[in-house]
Amino acid sequence: MRVLRGDDELHPSTEDFDWLGPGIYFWENDPKRAREWAEWKVARGRYREAFVLGAVIDLGNCLDLLMRENLDILRVAYETFCETQTMAGLPIPENQDIGIDRNKDKLLRFLDCAVIRHLHAVVDMQIERMGTSSPVERFDTVRGLFTEGEPAYPGGGFFRKTHTQIAVVNPRRVIGYFLPR
Repeated sequence: MRVLRGDDELHPSTEDFDWLGPGIYFWENDPKRAREWAEWKVARGRYREAFVLGAVIDLGNCLDLLMRENLDILRVAYETFCETQTMAGLPIPENQDIGIDRNKDKLLRFLDCAVIRHLHAVVDMQIERMGTSSPVERFDTVRGLFTEGEPAYPGGGFFRKTHTQIAVVNPRRVIGYFLPR
């Protein structure tokens, strides 16, 4: 409620396993899934109370991973990330199961997070190097579709927890908050 009143801000997640890299996370058009996640976090002792907050978001310069050209950018970022890790003698992170997930959805996205962080860092370096003449802009948001959960019906290709998430990197892109119905 403090955020709704303007007394507080939401803080970005910076976990190494965040699905879309660092940012303030939202489920797109799915308060029911957001509620399920919040209740799961309460059950695991991470939060005291489950709460869902809606937001009006201007995506701005969005790394929208539902668009093929952005997936191509992400693939190049993966390749340069792997080169950088190899040259430094560091391992390539892997996405992992959490063990209790019977669907084996690889909920800990260490690799995905590292690649997106690397892409943000590459963009930042190019902007620093070129200054205001840089044709590259920082990403304000990252958006992705995730297949998750058990099949909606036997043999089907739709899954019960499939959802779209948005990670807001630039908090100024959140226009306002509301309580979903």
